[in-house]
Amino acid sequence: MASVIGGTGSFFGPWKENHAWAQGAKPIKLGLTCDASGQYGNSGQDDFRGIKMAIDEFNAKGGVLGRQITFITADTETTPATGSRVAERFITREDCTILIGALHSGVANAITQVASKYGVIYMNTNSSAPSEAGENCSRVKFVWDGNGTNFSKASVKNAVDSIGKTWMLLTNDYVWGHTTSAATKAQVEAAGGKIVDNLLVPQNTRDFTAYLLKIQQAKPDVVATAIGGDDIKALREQVAQLKLDGKPAWINNQQDWPDVWGAPDSLFGVFGTTWYHKLQLPGVADFVRKWQAANKDGPIPVPGNVSYNGYMSTRELLRAIERAGSTNNVKIIKELENLKVSATDRMQHFDAYMDPMTHQMQQTIYLARRNAKPADNTDLYEIISWTEPKSAADDAAPGKCKLAPYEQVPTVDS
Repeated sequence: MASVIGGTGSFFGPWKENHAWAQGAKPIKLGLTCDASGQYGNSGQDDFRGIKMAIDEFNAKGGVLGRQITFITADTETTPATGSRVAERFITREDCTILIGALHSGVANAITQVASKYGVIYMNTNSSAPSEAGENCSRVKFVWDGNGTNFSKASVKNAVDSIGKTWMLLTNDYVWGHTTSAATKAQVEAAGGKIVDNLLVPQNTRDFTAYLLKIQQAKPDVVATAIGGDDIKALREQVAQLKLDGKPAWINNQQDWPDVWGAPDSLFGVFGTTWYHKLQLPGVADFVRKWQAANKDGPIPVPGNVSYNGYMSTRELLRAIERAGSTNNVKIIKELENLKVSATDRMQHFDAYMDPMTHQMQQTIYLARRNAKPADNTDLYEIISWTEPKSAADDAAPGKCKLAPYEQVPTVDS
């Protein structure tokens, strides 16, 4: 087992003792903390497909710094306790010096605590609780998805003005649901609206009848949901069955692609995303072709936002290592903190950048609804707006995020 030296000491990988290996021959080993079961099992595996595609691309051109990239992955089961155990094992037994992946924000926070203890860089690919780049931020963690505040800022004011001021919230009862609904509430009240009720929904709920009856009785103008994973699949089906998808209006904070694939008839309301495979932007069609070639036997025929975030986070990590010319964790962190990516390179409408104060990627936020005139059976979305990063920024995050000084981060090298 590798040893850990705190403070400014060094934590070396398994090749510390292999001094006979020629420079450039030692692989760089990544630990992929992707769910394969539980509420976000489907999305976790879509995340994995994007991450692996980026790794394969770099290995095909010789790796990074002349070294191949290897990885290990294990099911974090969409539970924080398992996520914590997997992260601890990847670092202390498998000698992974970088961790990548997560959907559930509670799992992501658990992984963050372990990664911070050892100074291991953690790329949070797809967890979107505002707390991930707020009170639960870390010097070693970088957050790649848009969060609940970003999507609320892109959608709420217009909905209050155009649809109505009386809102209800439907909230998954864990950190992402709570922080996302809190962000929505703040935006609704700032726009002159009112929250008449907030219905808390336990994780893994499959019967939403009681909640939908309360919504029918209250007759709000808008229902804003913060329901994710397999739960939102069940909710969508039951809302469609009860024909509640017209009135009230529905604002679904963010919609992950694996949660709607296979059930297009239940895709109602307005929802947020960070990317869509039919965006008419440079590079999108080529990326989709490459992704399809790499995932011929996958359950989903096109990449969605989850796979996109997995790919982009891994690609930018490996690029940062190249620019740093080193696998030293602090040197890589400083490269990522200064990251800027053009709109063309991101395949989005606006340039993106990493906020050095919160470590959240600031990017284009899209709103979408069901496509009534699909070009093919994958064309489920109609993109109705795109918001530039500064307009959707989570202004409260910098005040909540306290990054540790570099000198307090344990040194890690591969």
